[in-house]
Amino acid sequence: MLDYSILIEHWDMYMQGFANTLKASVLALIGSFAIGTVMAVFRIAPIRPLNWIGAAYVEFIRNIPLILIVFVFFVGLPAIGIRFDSFTAGTLGLTVYTAAFIAEVIRAGILAVPKGQMEAARSSGLTYLQAMWYVILPQAVKIVIPPMGNQFINLVKNSSVLGVIAGLDLMYFGDLISSETFVTFDVYIFVALFYLLLTIPLSLGVGALERRLAKSR
Repeated sequence: MLDYSILIEHWDMYMQGFANTLKASVLALIGSFAIGTVMAVFRIAPIRPLNWIGAAYVEFIRNIPLILIVFVFFVGLPAIGIRFDSFTAGTLGLTVYTAAFIAEVIRAGILAVPKGQMEAARSSGLTYLQAMWYVILPQAVKIVIPPMGNQFINLVKNSSVLGVIAGLDLMYFGDLISSETFVTFDVYIFVALFYLLLTIPLSLGVGALERRLAKSR
């Protein structure tokens, strides 16, 4: 049986970690979607240098561990005078890492949109960027909602990396509670339940949105 007294006695710490995890996840979600969209457009843009930048970003970031990216912000940049607190460094690392995967998802969605859509938009007088923003990207995002949702769920779970650098997230406070109580199993089960409070509604929301968009097609 779980020792619920641990949850009750350390409720404030759990809630602080939950709030910080939620905050980091939302900030990283917004940031990674923005960066990922830009990199996806770079990868299919009719300008070769932009293709190189997009491809280099995606291939480099996707093939190194998340923790290394976080350490770049937390340890590497301070070495050249650019300092972030642990929460900001962890959130930035999470954003940069997730953006590479979001970029590939969105690129797949863009490529799935019929080429005639771009040609029609350009022939109507829109610039390339206007056609991409108003015509192509809205369709692409609808196409890739399921894999996009999976990436956002992974983002929430990956936010636990903040605990490694004392980022004040759920895992960080779980470690603190465990060190104070000398209990591990119960403490981290409660941590897992708080993560489920974030991921399950997100999963259900993505499923509902997918069904709604399917009906509107």
